[in-house]
Amino acid sequence: MSDKYFELTISTPAELLEFIADLVSTLTHDAIEIGDDNLIIRSDQNLDNLQEDINNLLKKLDVDIALKYDLRELENCDWISKYQEAITPVESGNFYIHPSWHEPKIGKINISIDPALAFGSGHHATTATCLDMISKYLKKNDSVADIGCGSGILALGAKKLGASSVDLCDTDPIALNSAQENFEKNGESIATIWEGSANQTERTYDLVIANIIADVLVMISKDLKKTIKKNGILVLSGILDKKESKVLDEFKDLTLKERTLKDEWVTLVYGNEL
Repeated sequence: MSDKYFELTISTPAELLEFIADLVSTLTHDAIEIGDDNLIIRSDQNLDNLQEDINNLLKKLDVDIALKYDLRELENCDWISKYQEAITPVESGNFYIHPSWHEPKIGKINISIDPALAFGSGHHATTATCLDMISKYLKKNDSVADIGCGSGILALGAKKLGASSVDLCDTDPIALNSAQENFEKNGESIATIWEGSANQTERTYDLVIANIIADVLVMISKDLKKTIKKNGILVLSGILDKKESKVLDEFKDLTLKERTLKDEWVTLVYGNEL
């Protein structure tokens, strides 16, 4: 182990903290600690380029947010243990989402997720809301697809609730590995998993989940619609409220059944009733 490590602190407005955490998680697979108004990324590799990558991604998404960066090179310590201490379990409806170093909770649907590689540990507002919507709309023995699965937490939730089969995909191969490991850890099985997006399946499903970002949802809208069975359900999330109108316009041919707003994040539930 090196006697040095790098620590990048990103200060951001508290209301945008989870949005920035989501973006950062697409750019690095190092551990991300979420504070009250900052993120801390620690790595044994230099994080010089991460600041520029974040700014470039914000510019590409046409988001104007002033972030403050503080990059330090520090004496090594057991920062992985410190990171683990900062990650606490999350209760979302009937679900209890906990890292492996915490015990499961009696009387809850337990999902064990270690939030190290792929984003999706239950702490993000969209994850909690999507789990609520899955709990509400999933029927026993439904077939499910999780498009942009990340850690696989949403598909895991669906399987725990009685889905007959779950298919997963993501454009990030590290996310796919993480999802497979999480399914094995939780004693559940994946029907099919692939690297890519909704355009690479010919199957249709009773319930489709896509917790991505608004611009990507718009971009893949036609492919998402093709995956839903007649009278099936489509759950869209990862939508920052100021981007909602673009998504509403793109999916107006479906029936909007429910809209939920939490911490500036919108989740939309559609029915395919055509």
